[in-house]
Amino acid sequence: MRKFALVPLTSAVVLFVSLAHAQQLDVAVGAGILLSTKNTSASANYIPPPEKGGLYPSFSFTRIFKNRYGYNGELATVYKYQLYNGYQQYRPILFDFNAVYAPQVAKKITAELLGGIGGQRVLFYNQYATCSFGGGCATALNSNHFLLHLGAGVRYTAWRHLFVRPEAHLYRIVNNSQFHSDNVLRVGVSVGYTFGHE
Repeated sequence: MRKFALVPLTSAVVLFVSLAHAQQLDVAVGAGILLSTKNTSASANYIPPPEKGGLYPSFSFTRIFKNRYGYNGELATVYKYQLYNGYQQYRPILFDFNAVYAPQVAKKITAELLGGIGGQRVLFYNQYATCSFGGGCATALNSNHFLLHLGAGVRYTAWRHLFVRPEAHLYRIVNNSQFHSDNVLRVGVSVGYTFGHE
């Protein structure tokens, strides 16, 4: 039985190595922050807060073909939970899948332009909190939202196959009713490794 289990594993390793030589595969980890606007004109007790702040670790993979086009996937979530209107803990998770264009700008510098779709999952903790009547707080429940994504980065190959990539990601989160704005910007930097040709 163990011999049969080695066949799929060996096939996967051979496939990965052959794909890596056929084109470029980047794997990266990074960190960034979220930026969004704050509601300054609302006069009600309950004001949806801006979706911003916190440190957002991220993981991404990018596959680029010889014609400099490819695809990308990314996941980012806040490192430590945030406070929703000062009382309820929550954690947003952002994920997206993109088409990529990666023209080489200089010998060690490549631009990366991304566009795609994804989703946001907001996990609310303490969903059954009690608030005083008229106190201005409302308990939110977990939610899922569709999002549109645009991103840009500049990848600098620092040493051999290791690279550093400052980046910015703009999310248009459809019907993001728990927060003040549907538009969220994530800025940060990633460090990664390139498999295959550059």
